[in-house]
Order: sequence, then C-alpha cells, then structure tokens
Amino acid sequence: MFIQTESTPNPATLKFLPGQTVLDAGTADFPSAESAGKSPLAQRIFAVQGVTGVFFGNDFVTVTKEDGVEWDHVKPAILGAVMEHFQSGQPVIDDGGQAASGHAEHSGEDAEIVNQIKDLLDSRVRPAVAQDGGDITFHGFDRGVVYLHMQGACAGCPSSTLTLKMGIENLLRHYIPEVTEVRPVAV
Repeated sequence: MFIQTESTPNPATLKFLPGQTVLDAGTADFPSAESAGKSPLAQRIFAVQGVTGVFFGNDFVTVTKEDGVEWDHVKPAILGAVMEHFQSGQPVIDDGGQAASGHAEHSGEDAEIVNQIKDLLDSRVRPAVAQDGGDITFHGFDRGVVYLHMQGACAGCPSSTLTLKMGIENLLRHYIPEVTEVRPVAV
C-alpha cells in the first residue's frame, strides 16, 4: 500500500491519500480524541502524540497537528497508523457511527433560498475545498447572513477568512441576491 501526502493551505494540516475509498458518502470530522470513539481509524491516528484533529473525506484523511510539533516527527507514525488500519480490515467508522452529509436542516419561509445555498455549496464550493483536505457545510441562514461550518484543513486555516469573504460570499451574493454576508460558525 502506498499512501501519498499533500500539503494544504493550513500549515498545521496535512492530507493523506491512501489510494482507496475512505468514506463512501459524506464526511466525518473528529476535532478531538474524545470524539473519535466510533472510528477505529481516527483512534489510531489520535494515538500519535501531537495530533489534534482528524477529518475524513471520500478518498482522503486530513490530520491536524499541534503548533509546536514538526511534521517530520509525526508524519511517519501517522502513515503507519493509516496503513495498519487499512490492512487490518476494520471499518473506518463502526456500525452505529456514520458519516454526515454535513448540512444542517432548515425549513420555513427561507427554505427555497437555503436549498439554493446548499446546491451552490455542493456543486461549486465543497469539491474545491475537498481538494485542500477540508469541507464547508451549511449551518444556518438568518436575515441575509449565511452561517457556514469549516472542517478539516479549513478549520483554523490562515486563509479561511479570505476564502469565506472573497470567494464564497461573492459567489453566493452573485447567484442569490437575498444573501448579504457569510460568517463562520464553530460547532
């Protein structure tokens, strides 16, 4: 098994590509070791000292490290954990735990606008963000303000504010006049 790695715009996050499907659908975010209970793979990765976050996409695993830790020191152990997991035959996420589509539910008078927002996020934004090892999901819409949740490499990325304001906000405002602003939200 050969696992490739790619840097991301977030220097604290590295993208690991195991060359096979990680999740059949959706994404899974583990912002702490405590949240990794349903995922044998995330548990293995969190066992590496210095790991602070794990995120799964369709064909990648994104790992975030502590600020004082060098990639040269933790990358070999993470590669070993990923390889060991896929050779073990264990599931990425145990039964009962499942990947999420990511978007929060929304109903009411703004339902049509929210569906347009979700469609644009799914078709234009999420594929590009996945290339960088992250995900951005809809969290809410209130009086013209769209609230988005940033995961994986996007969480804590130095360029995330620029991505939100200059990229996503401009895109949504162009196609949906009711959108006036985009803001990040921590979940």
